[in-house]
Amino acid sequence: MKIYQYKQKMEVALKEGVNSNEAIRRYEKIPTDVYANADDAVVELARDIAELIRKKALRGEFFVLSLATGSTTVPLYKELVRLHKEEGFSFKNVHTFTVDEFYPIQLDAVQSHYRFMKDLLFDSLDIPKENIHFPDGSLAPEQIADFCAGYDRQIAGLGGIDLQILGIGFTGHIGFNEPGSTVNSLTRLISLDTVTRVNAASDFFGEQFVPRRAITMGLGAILSAKKIVLLAWGEGKARIIRDAIEGPATDSIPTSFLQKHANAKVVLDLAAASELTRVKTPWLVGTCEWNDRLIRKAVLWLCQKTNKPILKLTDRDYNDNGMSDLNAEHGPASSININVFNDLQHTISGWPGGKPNADDSTRPERAQPYPKKVVIFSPHPDDDVISMGGTFARLVQQKHDVHVAYQTSGNIAVFDDDVVRFLDLGKFSTIFELSDGVNTGNLYEKLTKALASKKPGDADIAEVRQLKSAIRRSEAMAAARYMGVRNDHVHYLDLPFYETGTVTKGELSEADVQIIIQLLQEIQPHQIYAAGDLSDPHGTHRVCINAIMAALHELKNEKWMKDCRIWLYRGAWQEWDLDQVDMAVPLSPEEVLIKRKTIYKHTSQNNGPVFPGSDSREFWQRAEERNHATAILYDKLGMAEYQAIEAFVKFDINQID
Repeated sequence: MKIYQYKQKMEVALKEGVNSNEAIRRYEKIPTDVYANADDAVVELARDIAELIRKKALRGEFFVLSLATGSTTVPLYKELVRLHKEEGFSFKNVHTFTVDEFYPIQLDAVQSHYRFMKDLLFDSLDIPKENIHFPDGSLAPEQIADFCAGYDRQIAGLGGIDLQILGIGFTGHIGFNEPGSTVNSLTRLISLDTVTRVNAASDFFGEQFVPRRAITMGLGAILSAKKIVLLAWGEGKARIIRDAIEGPATDSIPTSFLQKHANAKVVLDLAAASELTRVKTPWLVGTCEWNDRLIRKAVLWLCQKTNKPILKLTDRDYNDNGMSDLNAEHGPASSININVFNDLQHTISGWPGGKPNADDSTRPERAQPYPKKVVIFSPHPDDDVISMGGTFARLVQQKHDVHVAYQTSGNIAVFDDDVVRFLDLGKFSTIFELSDGVNTGNLYEKLTKALASKKPGDADIAEVRQLKSAIRRSEAMAAARYMGVRNDHVHYLDLPFYETGTVTKGELSEADVQIIIQLLQEIQPHQIYAAGDLSDPHGTHRVCINAIMAALHELKNEKWMKDCRIWLYRGAWQEWDLDQVDMAVPLSPEEVLIKRKTIYKHTSQNNGPVFPGSDSREFWQRAEERNHATAILYDKLGMAEYQAIEAFVKFDINQID
């Protein structure tokens, strides 16, 4: 099975020839390579690593490879394993040094970096065990100082690090060198930043279980490597990447010290590069091939820079802010302004399913057919209402045939206390005394005992997972019912990749894709809504959208697909930039309240969800702030004033070819 990955569409419209010119990189203080996606990047990087190792092997020398942990490095390590297993490449002459480890933690703990590297990489390669070096989080406190000094001596004794692979944390840390780390720091025990611990909370099933300290190679040890490659994927890292690459070298962003290294480079996908000057504002670094969408992007940027609405921009504004080429080619300013104003205004529609018996020539959705069959895909059992609850309600109110499909059970995001509460309900209510002979007392005892003995990070037993799934299902059903969706139009897909019982998920498989294909073939919708949000810190959204893309590729020649439109919404972490928006659905104050009440139906996710990410607010608060902020942006650009707006991007099925 080939997985067709969803890739964000971004306008990088520099003329041919400029891409090879260093002018486009003039804001970047570290050499940076940008790829369409992580898969393309790691294939080339893995080849480069293999060639470096091979050259050393031919000379009978060891190759010293220092490796970071975390989800960013997973694609690279999988490609290295593939090179070994499928192409027979040998790693026998390699010494590895893992960059960091939580402290205290046992080596075999699910969350330990030793376990991560062992399971993902070392067990699948032919590196001799004695060549694998790692920080030991199980040491006694009095052993740490000697161990750290010895770690640095081991590296020096092998001639230093030949290649250092790094990721970047949300605080800009490399390894666990948090902001404030000195450029000459060595391997040591450090205290973890609050943001780092919050971002690790999902792996430990709660922030309270995340160790407060860690052992890390120091910046001095890392920067002494002969060659350094830092990887970053996804828009969640875009801002810190920009600051590290284009900002000053400062200990408040430890990654920025790579600017001082003679042989360091950064490897990004387009999403992680989205805040770099050459991607975000390419007209500032080169001559652009202007198209309608890039013109919109540039004009909206100019509005924010000058604090003016679209129709008040002048020729002087264009010329004084690096957009004289646009003005010369498509001006005067008044002409550009009115075109962009109309273009953006036409994205606004209170009829997300199309307005029947109306001129649809300037509307984002076609008028016919009416009513439409609609499928709303939701990665977790609440993403639908958090992200597009107002549009969801509008589609139902406007009499479309709406189905909602929950791609995963979301069972790991239920607190154990909620399970106990439901068990107590069964224990204290005679209505749960079933006639089929089930001994509910024994089940209650089994489940409460399992929960009491469970350690952080342990997988739940099957019965607990089933009950947690049932809790999420009942909440989703309550929300859909409140929206007015028929019970038989609510679908629980329970995609297999998710059902591991732990935060670490399985690979997307043919089984996942076939479940989606079967549902779509049964409904044959005119509209599909899906989460195009790649900022989900736990990765589930990414797998879910890739499952949909793979299914759509298989179905693209079906007759009904010729009349189907795909709309992508964003999740609880980020909103579409206005230059990307194809449909903006305005919400009244009353509709915002409906959306909030629908989110409330997901009671297990209220009062602090299990995995909040770096934003501790309730999901309804995040959603309202984001939707209100979008409305304010439209207002400042000169559009009508609304309470809130939900934004969508139209997806062209041909993008996944």
